[in-house]
Amino acid sequence: MQLKSVDISKTASATSIIFDSLKKAIVEGELTAGTPLRQDEIAKMFNTSRIPVREAILRLEEHGLVKSQRYKGAVVSSLSPEEASEIFDFRALLEPHLIGVAVPKMTPEVLATSRTYCDAFAKSPDPMEWGDLNRRFHATLYEASGLTYHIEAIDNALNRIDRYLRAQLVLSDGMMRANNEHSQIQDACERGDAEAAADLTRAHILGARDSLLSNLARLTR
Repeated sequence: MQLKSVDISKTASATSIIFDSLKKAIVEGELTAGTPLRQDEIAKMFNTSRIPVREAILRLEEHGLVKSQRYKGAVVSSLSPEEASEIFDFRALLEPHLIGVAVPKMTPEVLATSRTYCDAFAKSPDPMEWGDLNRRFHATLYEASGLTYHIEAIDNALNRIDRYLRAQLVLSDGMMRANNEHSQIQDACERGDAEAAADLTRAHILGARDSLLSNLARLTR
């Protein structure tokens, strides 16, 4: 069998770079719902062929960030109220369990790191930083659980809603509420109270769900 030699490391790297760049732009709201992802344009931007672009878009579609539409091709996905509610309900089941498992395993170093992110979130005047700091705060606490599959599932769920959460924090009193709730979760973890940390995390998620759903019509226009 004769095969043409191909440097697959370069193709894999190109796909990953394009995927990460597009994912970041979608999650941070730079590419809004309904924006078409034209393969030729993207390929020119990254000085590559359409093959890694197509592969990157397929990966984005697997993550729910992109969908294919007839006559339009790939576009950035929107989020319906039903989908948003389902994602939050999923998080409200999984994240309290994660933090409950994590609390007994948290070291002083973990708690110091999460406290740093908690304080940075509260002090940041830049809405573009809020989403990242929020995720770093929660991820630091969950990481101590060692439940990597659970953490990956939550990360994927957050990718679907992060762009809306950032806007929701700006449009409502979400920032003040999130600050207070983060502080309470951090305090519970520092006390070693796994049950309180789980209950507070669940309430935090469900409160954010209700706030987002009440603002979703404005966010998706």
